[in-house]
Amino acid sequence: MEKHKWSLIFYSCLLGFTTYAALDTFVIKSTYQENATEMNLSMFESLSDTSAAGGTDTVSRDTSAAGDSDNVSRDTSAAGDTGTISRGSSAEDGENAASPESKNKRKKAPGRERKDSKSTHSYGRRYSSDASGQSSDAEDKNTEPVTLNNASETGTYKDDNVSITLTEYTTNDTKIYVADIILSSAKYLKTAFAKDTYGKNITEETSDMAEANNAILAINGDYYGAREKGYVIRNGVIYRETPDDADLLCIYADGTMGILEDQASKTPQELLDEGVWQAFSFGPALLINGEIAVTEDEEVGRAMASNPRTAIGLIDQLHYLFVVSDGRTEESEGLSLYELASFMEQLGADTAYNLDGGGSSTMVFQGEITNMPTTGGNRITERKVSDIVYIG
Repeated sequence: MEKHKWSLIFYSCLLGFTTYAALDTFVIKSTYQENATEMNLSMFESLSDTSAAGGTDTVSRDTSAAGDSDNVSRDTSAAGDTGTISRGSSAEDGENAASPESKNKRKKAPGRERKDSKSTHSYGRRYSSDASGQSSDAEDKNTEPVTLNNASETGTYKDDNVSITLTEYTTNDTKIYVADIILSSAKYLKTAFAKDTYGKNITEETSDMAEANNAILAINGDYYGAREKGYVIRNGVIYRETPDDADLLCIYADGTMGILEDQASKTPQELLDEGVWQAFSFGPALLINGEIAVTEDEEVGRAMASNPRTAIGLIDQLHYLFVVSDGRTEESEGLSLYELASFMEQLGADTAYNLDGGGSSTMVFQGEITNMPTTGGNRITERKVSDIVYIG
């Protein structure tokens, strides 16, 4: 018995550590900041004097109601180097504009690589490749772009500051729900944490968070609470300052969006000083300057090729898209990242970004769940998540 004592002690300690690690990862709640409802609205007070990443934006608006035209004068340089932010621009910005005419002139290059100074793919993602270095796809992978078929308007909302049109598409054996959103100010694009608390493993259903915050429209966010890295800036407040290697989506107070490929190249305070109102760390980026930024075989972690998806995009300044697709059911197959990017490109998006998907993918409009959220396809039910993006 004596000779086995140390083995028993070792394996007991190992079992205890493994159990604690599993509980800490999935069960034990860790509260970092209570009552995380603060909003830093100061950045909206002097937008015309705010310096933007990549250049200086001088913005003057007459937006007494959602949908009114904006007169925007800009001097923004295109971002292509590590550490710079590629930002969605207005229709006055020439070849970077998201107009249908300019998009139709772009050559589609499925599976292409963006060139940069790093060995990794631009936006911090690696591509699988064959011996020749070319991107390789599974033989049975459907690489046909998703088309805008079978569209039907299913709901609308409008007040002095918010205009939303909800449209349902059935295409590529998948149901896709699109909210086309025009705002008078980006301050109406908000975020909320589960149970009003920033922390690990603190979760709540998207519909419950939407109700608690009187959201007109809501989608699930980036599930920040499942990770310990990745910048978290919400409603103009910094919550996490540890970078990771994911693309960072920045939503600015002036109503534009940007993608930061190297989080460590800027501090959260620098981003805040540049006018970042919301920042999400999940990805990858789907569209940059109107062009697809993922390959046909790129995926998130061990995700299957066809999944429920959630994405957010920008058509023009203060003109956003919330997109959720069903998947993993007999009625709805789901989308790959490339299919999702292609779909949002055809919607006219200039910038698009992938948020948490799978069982998390949920859209709520005026108190009703719009889509059919499911984790494994066996039953339709919401997954509890740590945060939402909403209009309210």
